[in-house]
Parts: sequence; C-alpha cells; structure tokens
Amino acid sequence: MSRLNYHHLRYFWAIASSGSLTRAASQLNVSQSALSAQLKALEDQLGHPLFERVSKKLILTEAGRIALDYANTVFQAGDELVGTLRDRPRTSRQVLRVGALATLSRNFQLEFLRPMLGRDDIELVIRSGTMRELLQDLQAHSLDVVLANRAVQRDATTAWHNDLIAEEPVSLIGRPGRRGRAFRFPQDLKTTPVLLPSLDSEMRIAFDRILADAGIRPIIEAEVDDMAMLRLLARESHGLTLVPPVVVQDELRAGVLKERFRLPQLRERFYAISQRRRFPNPALKVLLSRAPLAHRASVRG
Repeated sequence: MSRLNYHHLRYFWAIASSGSLTRAASQLNVSQSALSAQLKALEDQLGHPLFERVSKKLILTEAGRIALDYANTVFQAGDELVGTLRDRPRTSRQVLRVGALATLSRNFQLEFLRPMLGRDDIELVIRSGTMRELLQDLQAHSLDVVLANRAVQRDATTAWHNDLIAEEPVSLIGRPGRRGRAFRFPQDLKTTPVLLPSLDSEMRIAFDRILADAGIRPIIEAEVDDMAMLRLLARESHGLTLVPPVVVQDELRAGVLKERFRLPQLRERFYAISQRRRFPNPALKVLLSRAPLAHRASVRG
C-alpha cells in the first residue's frame, strides 16, 4: 500500500469538520470538483467509502468516523509538536463516546464509567438524550455505545446489540421514622403514599402487577421518569419511593433515607447498546469486560 497522502487527509478532515463540500471548498479555496476528486482518491487508497449522502447531507460512515479520529490525532500531533517546542506539552488520547438516557441513574453511570476515569490515554464524551435521539447518533457512528435500562429490539435496518452489564435490586425507600413495627409489604401500601417510576419503567410494570395480584390499589404521590428527580423527591416525601438503592446510595450511607423493604422479585437491568462494527472502539471492549455482568450472554435485539 502506498503511503498516506496527508493533503488528501486534510481535505477529508475539512469536509468532515464542516459537514459540507461547499463550505470545505470555500475554506480551502479550491473547487468542489477538485475537493471531490481528492476525497475519492483517499477513499480508493483506504478501500472504504468515508461518507454517505442522506437527504443531501454528508454523513460519516463507520470507516469515516475511524478516519476522522485518526485525522484528529495526526493534526493534534502537529499541534503538540509546536506546543512541546514552546514548552506547552500536550498528550493525545483515544476518544470514547457514550450516550445515556437522560432519565438514567447518574450513580450507575458513574460506576460503569469509573474504569475510564483518570486515564491519560482516554477522553470521555458523554451525551444524554431520549432513546430515539441516542440510537440515531449510534447509527450515525457519532456514539460508540448507549446506556439504558431497557433493551431495544432490532428494526428493519438495524440489529442492535444489547449487553446486559448490571442488575440492581429494587426497594421501597423512605425517610427514617419513629421506631415501631416493621413495614408490612404489600399491606401497608393501602395507607402509605408511594413515589413511583413512570409506566415506561419495567420495574414499575412488575410492581403494579404484584400489587394487582394482592388486590391493593396504592396511593400514588407522584410518577417520575427521571431518576435524578426521583432521588430528590424521595428525600422530601413522607411516603415511600420505589427505586434501586444505587440511585440513593449516598442518602442511605448518610442516614437521610432508609431501606424499608427490598422486593426480591424485582430487578432493575442496565444495558450497553451498540452496533456490530468492523472497527469497534477498543476502549469500549475494555469497559464492557469490566462490567459486573460481563460474563453473561448478550441480549440481541
């Protein structure tokens, strides 16, 4: 294979950075036809298309995303050379792009990502959003993985890969009260208000089924789909909150909240959702191997 033409790489980088042949050609002061020819030459040399057109937009392919990461490293190395000689050293790092549902427990995210924290060779990019938004970014190769508390099913165009990475117990949590008789589940929910996750939650659906089988209609104080908000409300409420203890672990340690009853039949599951790729991010492979349930089989969409 002939040596990489760095002029071609620079042109590709300009197109990817601007998202447009027109803007890149203007920035580089070359014609669009010349720029297209340089891009085609780079694609031929690498053996992969680097862009695909979607609704008149240029979208990076998987190979294009890999090429862009390397291009950023190459040009960053040039900046580091100048900085080093001017006594301003910099270090290049591998980028791991993680998407997480906006409603997902922050404590869980922190524990999962902890092996990557503090590493000089890793740069974490963390984005939050809806499942639809994050899957679109994953499909466009702008994310390496999506963290969620439910698996996704494959659709007509995409076979999602769901790695079950953790399971957490689910409990009824409340503020410490006067000493007295132990909480009786589920009978005491006839008179004790409860904060619940929204009906989009698998543990909420299972909880409702348990109470329905017992003939109990709970007093619902609030329904919340955001775990961060549920955590705050649990601290203020005089009732109980259905939540994985990991969400309120700091409050439990401090004695602000107390576990009143653990439901052995309920578990909150956490998934790392990805796509099968020819060029997987090696940092993601390391992270998944260190997940609590890394030994378990994956759940395919």
